[in-house]
Amino acid sequence: MDRIPALTQAIEQFGAFGVFLLMVPESACIPVPSEVTLLFAGFAVHAGWMSLPLAIVAATAGNLVGSLLAYGLGATRLLEAVPGAGAVIDRWGGLLDRHGPRAVLIARLLPLARTFVSLPAGARRVPLRSFVILTTLGCALWATGFIAIGLLAGAAWASVGGLLGRVLLGAGLLAIALTFLRTRQAD
Repeated sequence: MDRIPALTQAIEQFGAFGVFLLMVPESACIPVPSEVTLLFAGFAVHAGWMSLPLAIVAATAGNLVGSLLAYGLGATRLLEAVPGAGAVIDRWGGLLDRHGPRAVLIARLLPLARTFVSLPAGARRVPLRSFVILTTLGCALWATGFIAIGLLAGAAWASVGGLLGRVLLGAGLLAIALTFLRTRQAD
């Protein structure tokens, strides 16, 4: 929880731009918890530090920029040189092959998957226009939901965030485990 004060300070100091800055690495495969960022952004809306539309736009734009960075990295296929990374990208790529670009939208609504889906999308060359539209829509829905929870929670955002973060982490790990099990069964 040491990172939480740093995250909240960035939003307190930079407002919506702080939300944007924190959402970029989260979508570029760097573990910055979007849930904490968005819940605190909701609290900032509750406190009157920023407007709801501005918080949603800042979060969505940050996610899109980070996602485009990860998409580009996936498209270069440089990660295949990292032991095990190629197999993971291929497994996730299989989901893209089976479900098409809509898998990008679905992954944007799942913890953990939302952070890493851009890599296989880039590697599989999902059409950039579709990728941007589906990423924007999914990230906007994710941001709106968490900012709304933070707004409703008000000053209690931190306690809501701790519980919700653990539940979502568990759901994300379960989703990844099920994906790997299904992939192995299909092979």
